[in-house]
Amino acid sequence: MLKIQLIIFKFFILFFISSSILKAELINPNNNIEPIEVVKIQLAGLQNNDLNYNDFGIKQTWNFAHPNNKKNTGPLENFTQMIKGNAYGVLINHLESTVSLLKKNNDQVEFEVIILDQNKIYHKLLWQVEKYIEEGPLKDCWLTTVVTSPISLGSSI
Repeated sequence: MLKIQLIIFKFFILFFISSSILKAELINPNNNIEPIEVVKIQLAGLQNNDLNYNDFGIKQTWNFAHPNNKKNTGPLENFTQMIKGNAYGVLINHLESTVSLLKKNNDQVEFEVIILDQNKIYHKLLWQVEKYIEEGPLKDCWLTTVVTSPISLGSSI
């Protein structure tokens, strides 16, 4: 009887471990995440948008959007439509990206982002993050304030 209980116990442990691995969690902002990591987290999500579940990457990107941006874009549904639209759609499931520092001060950092879209066309964007200064759970977290529309740089072929 003890042997059967041990087998059942091991089964449940393995089940819970495997289900927690399969259920990817969104990364939440915290003040230990550096500006470049914010951009890389968002880009990785968009590159693998539906890997964990539908629009996971867009939700991950939304998680690091500055509250002022969220006011401008409206709710997540509007943001999702915007990202999937003509201007930003090249970010969804892009093939690769590079991030280069352009400008940095105490509360704001700008990066140049080059992505290679699914059609093997390069695009350049300016990606800006700012340190959130208001009181609350986001205080001192780096959050995205600006992402310019991608500019096509032409084919990689």
